[in-house]
Amino acid sequence: MDTIATIRQSRAAFPGETLRPSGQRGFVGRLVWVVSSLAKWIARLLERRRGRLALLEMTDDQLKDIGISRCDAHREGIRRFWE
Repeated sequence: MDTIATIRQSRAAFPGETLRPSGQRGFVGRLVWVVSSLAKWIARLLERRRGRLALLEMTDDQLKDIGISRCDAHREGIRRFWE
């Protein structure tokens, strides 16, 4: 058995899905994976945006504590959420 086949055999299946010998998932399994990946990506984008908005709300003393100038905070805060 070659290395790639061994990796495919030992890979964990999705919850509730049995691992097929060829390592292939059914349509529903792939769809669940795509939707969950998309949801995680959107969650990361929103978290990044919330962090940037928090920078805009900080006082000068708070920004000084973390070592960021008001100009840098403003520049970061106005960036688009996908950047």
